Amino acid sequence: MDKTNPGNFFEDFRLGRTFVHAAPRTVGDGERALYTALYPTRFAITSSDAFARACGLPAAPLDPLIGFHVAFGKTVPDVSLNAVANLGYAECRFLRPLHPGAEIRTTTEVIGLRQNANGRTGVVWVRSTATDAAGAPLATWARWVMVRKNDLTAPAPETTIPDLAPSVAAEALAIPEGLDFSGYDFALGGEPWRWGDYAVGERIDHVDGVTVQEAEHMMATRLWQNTSKVHFNVAAREDGRPLVYGGHVISLARALSFNGLANACLMVAINGGTHAAPCFAGDTVYAWSEVLDRAETAVPSVGALRLRLVATTDPLGARQPLKGDDGKYAPGVLLDLDYWALIPR
Repeated sequence: MDKTNPGNFFEDFRLGRTFVHAAPRTVGDGERALYTALYPTRFAITSSDAFARACGLPAAPLDPLIGFHVAFGKTVPDVSLNAVANLGYAECRFLRPLHPGAEIRTTTEVIGLRQNANGRTGVVWVRSTATDAAGAPLATWARWVMVRKNDLTAPAPETTIPDLAPSVAAEALAIPEGLDFSGYDFALGGEPWRWGDYAVGERIDHVDGVTVQEAEHMMATRLWQNTSKVHFNVAAREDGRPLVYGGHVISLARALSFNGLANACLMVAINGGTHAAPCFAGDTVYAWSEVLDRAETAVPSVGALRLRLVATTDPLGARQPLKGDDGKYAPGVLLDLDYWALIPR
């Protein structure tokens, strides 16, 4: 009997099928240190226990994207081991801060299927939920991936495309218990800018760039226990070039956004995201943001900014249109991510 796992192909997915992913993982300050080494992150609230306590939290939480990457990595062997591409995200909510010592477990339900016209691939929509060891939810998100068929003669499933919200409503944002920015130290935070200093439509060039290194992106993907073949195995891609995990680009761009958004310190939701083009080792990633919306929260000292975060290989990308007249992304655009972050009012 073959005891190895070849991963699921498109014809293996069924609407409503649920996966309980291996293996649970306890996260700690080791993940924080490696995350800081891999990405130029400097947000004070996830760096300093004293700063976090002054903001009403018991200690510095781990960056929310650490939890996302770990939880996402759990889904890969069952959902996207045979994927051609990860196409997008929606309805992602970070429900509670993640602190060292927490255990992450992930389950996933198939919520949509559509075979492509070529008959060789199909799109699979899933909703995943990360919980701690006691079953309390930590995060939830939907994503869709294009997956290869193994048996090209397998019949196409009935097309079901889920109705996903275009954004997470501001009133549905999970504000961490105890969070209070009334005594926020802007000098230690890194910039003087608060919620009222940002205008809808404002575009911020984050200036700095980071060149992706082969060893670093592979180390990052192993850190998240993401087993997708295209990130490690040169034989898995026709061009022989390992593809950089899209989450690596998200974290690079988010870290770069500190320059101009230093006080937008806690990501609490991802409304949607598109990996517009592949990223490879040797590419230099730049980032810019656009303020899409502002919202009050139930905590008077805490505001929310809805931000579009764009990663690009073009150092002048912030001065260029995001898309051309044909609706296609401009050359160099790698990532278009729409998210909510909390910031002092």
